[in-house]
Amino acid sequence: MTSQIKYEGNLRTVAEHLQSGTEIETDAPVDNQGKGERFSPTDLVATALGSCMMTIMGIKARDLNINLEGTKIDITKIMAANPRRIGEIKVVIKFAENVQADEKQRTILERAAMTCPVFESLNSDMKKDVEFKWN
Repeated sequence: MTSQIKYEGNLRTVAEHLQSGTEIETDAPVDNQGKGERFSPTDLVATALGSCMMTIMGIKARDLNINLEGTKIDITKIMAANPRRIGEIKVVIKFAENVQADEKQRTILERAAMTCPVFESLNSDMKKDVEFKWN
């Protein structure tokens, strides 16, 4: 088992990662009857995409002896209706100024990001707009 989720009431859940014991709380978003005081479940899906892309690039960068520390990813989740779902995720990867990578290495890192397991798992109908901003 990977995790266990407990409903706390008032549209809030607490998910525990069983291996580490860390917890994540979620709330329903304000536009869906919630308080919006925590990540919503769909926020976590969008955020998981960015985290996965960064992790896979980090693995590849380590193999290439490139330091990606300080790189940031901006995530924008856009909801769609009928049925209510994530319609689009915008991902902007902003490489830190200290990142030293030539054109070939940049291509390798970009391709790695685009093949992360979360990207590959999301519905192909969902728009995924990815932009790489090199220093």
